[in-house]
Amino acid sequence: MTSVAMDRGLLMNVAYRLLGSVSEAEDAVQEAFFRWYALPDEGRSAIVSSTGWLVTVTTRICLDMLGSARSRREAYVGEWLPEPVSAEAQWTSHVPDRSADPADRVSLDESLSTALLVVFESMTPAERVAFVLHDVFRYTFAEIGEIVGRSPAACRQLASSARRRVRKTREDQISTREHARIVSTFKEALETGDLEALIRILDPDSTAVPDGGGVVAAAIEPIEGAERIARYLLDLYSRQSDLAFHLTTVNGRPGLVGRNHAGDVLAVASIAISQGRISQLWVTRNPEKLGSWR
Repeated sequence: MTSVAMDRGLLMNVAYRLLGSVSEAEDAVQEAFFRWYALPDEGRSAIVSSTGWLVTVTTRICLDMLGSARSRREAYVGEWLPEPVSAEAQWTSHVPDRSADPADRVSLDESLSTALLVVFESMTPAERVAFVLHDVFRYTFAEIGEIVGRSPAACRQLASSARRRVRKTREDQISTREHARIVSTFKEALETGDLEALIRILDPDSTAVPDGGGVVAAAIEPIEGAERIARYLLDLYSRQSDLAFHLTTVNGRPGLVGRNHAGDVLAVASIAISQGRISQLWVTRNPEKLGSWR
């Protein structure tokens, strides 16, 4: 793999976690590379680490984008969900081998989860940057301070604040195989129209969050409770006669993709498990967020 390809993989990993959007992450990374190649030759030669420079610039671009994104998401129709990514997004598997002070760590796979990305939305942009760069990508607080223009102590405090939010929502650590088994049981109950089976596989206090973006029909507010969710899903499924669900990888964990007979992707579901039942269901139906799914 070339240095540029490796840098792009790292930058996409960082930008996606900061922005929650593949298209916006691609824009940020493209802008960072544009600025790199716009430097005069002597300017690039004077930079000790091109990767470090690109991470710094990409992060600062993301910070600017997060500021404007907040107002757009407040005007979003219904619930805004991060853009789901499939296993085919090759950049999601790249992470640099770095050493840093031994604080709480979040694996690259876990940091890709929809559950964590949703929590990121509740953070300030600075908290999000400090947490992602330190707890996921292992940058020191001194390095982060140089990137965001704050002291290492301030960055440590930001990451600590973000970490407290994350701890409240950490998923059960179950195997991928067990996660897939529960998702398959859910899929079978949905396809057969088995209301009782659906209710059994859903946690009594489970929550379903649809994201239609005002483009396609979807509930505006989250749906709470196993029976309400089960009836809502069966009603939607009965209206879409050509919809078929397939087990797939969504943001690093087993989930579902819904396609019609023509093969078009109509929905992507990300699923969190707690004590053997589905506790959270995030269903992205906004076609503007499904462009990377084939």
